[in-house]
Amino acid sequence: MTDTLHPQVAAPEGGGSASGNPQKLSRSLGVVGGTLLTLSCVTPASSLFVIVPELFNSLGTFTGLTIAIGSLICVAVAFCYSELGTLIPSAGGEYAMVGTLAGRFAGWLVFIQSLIVVMIVPSLIAIGTADYLAPIIQVDPKIAGAVVMIAATVAGLLDLRANAWITGIFLVLEVIACAVVSFLGFANSERGLGSLLHGQVADGNGGASPVTLALIMAGMGTALFVTQGFSTAIYLSEELENPRTNVAKTVLWTLGLSVVIILVPVAAITVGAPDLAALTEGNISDLVAGWAGSSVGTFVSLCIALAIINAGIVMVIQNSRVLFASGRDKAWPEPLNRAFGTLNRFKAPWISTLAVGIPGAVLCFVPQDQLTSITGVAVAALYLLVAVAALFARKGHHKDAPAWRQPLWPALPILVIVALAYTLYSQDKMALLYTAGITVLASLYWVFYLRPRQDSRWVITVPEDEQV
Repeated sequence: MTDTLHPQVAAPEGGGSASGNPQKLSRSLGVVGGTLLTLSCVTPASSLFVIVPELFNSLGTFTGLTIAIGSLICVAVAFCYSELGTLIPSAGGEYAMVGTLAGRFAGWLVFIQSLIVVMIVPSLIAIGTADYLAPIIQVDPKIAGAVVMIAATVAGLLDLRANAWITGIFLVLEVIACAVVSFLGFANSERGLGSLLHGQVADGNGGASPVTLALIMAGMGTALFVTQGFSTAIYLSEELENPRTNVAKTVLWTLGLSVVIILVPVAAITVGAPDLAALTEGNISDLVAGWAGSSVGTFVSLCIALAIINAGIVMVIQNSRVLFASGRDKAWPEPLNRAFGTLNRFKAPWISTLAVGIPGAVLCFVPQDQLTSITGVAVAALYLLVAVAALFARKGHHKDAPAWRQPLWPALPILVIVALAYTLYSQDKMALLYTAGITVLASLYWVFYLRPRQDSRWVITVPEDEQV
């Protein structure tokens, strides 16, 4: 017996918690605003300056190629997101799409993977702020990260349209920083673009080692993480005008722009680093200072710090929508459902926002290395499950529903499933075990609490005016 279900209708707008019904988010974003918010969640500068250095450490001159391969996988994933997001436009994002199409339990597993990502990623990004504030002030990275998370939480309680403009301004600054790095790297080129296709990494003894396929696959989880934020458009689908068309546009525009903004400076850094050891070290701020002096280095560092703050704001906005939707869809005992579904006067889910932001501040004081690996595993698993759900998108009553349809279906989803299954197999085994352990505990919660209460718990909703 399958537990695949038709989406339920969300409560009408204005039905607040006092009436016992969950509230509905308002549609106030167009493609431009949605793309600004979504691109800010990818936060290209934060990815470039906080995450990419880890790839330089292990992949050297093959960093750009690895990100390019990850980006090709993400294009196919983005097609899946675009089709499913226009078919099931819910703030629940991946879990609403997968749960509606592939069954409640599959949706629950997706929710758990997304919850792992949304609770860990903001602190991973925020803790990098201190490194880029160093030219003007010395701050403990953990304290700086916690302050960024608290500030982002406060911003997340405000009106979404105002946040779109705030993050848009910050986004311009981080794109400028990426452009400066690109210009300086190419202007100080030490090797040709052909070096991007010859994988070498410094061995720590003044020599070079070849980059193997095994190393590329081990870094693929992080490479997928670099552009991961394009999925934010799905979480904002209840607040996008005309989601049947605008969700796909926002997803694809965001991915395309983020790949360009990240890959161009990666190529510039690869050809412009003075030697292989400096490239492998991955200290981009030092490279900029060496190319253009300390003043330019300080400017770029401050732009990066703003980019990290920007990322924190958007991630808190995105992640609070996940908890909001889970409360509306009755994933928890009733007091928690009511709390997560409560909106403030700015139509922001304020308790959900606090529930994301405060733990994020606390996680800044937890060792970060293993959390990064766990996040890479969760992102790959999340994408894999979305691709599985895409295989169900043209069956039953969904077959003729109005939605953006991806090309080359079902070949693309199948290729994504194969690629991501191999990527998961290649990840850090301890991270796999931790993620599996969390998933097992969540499965037990499903078995003993949610499944026996199928009529009243985990009832996935879609806004009434966009119902399939």
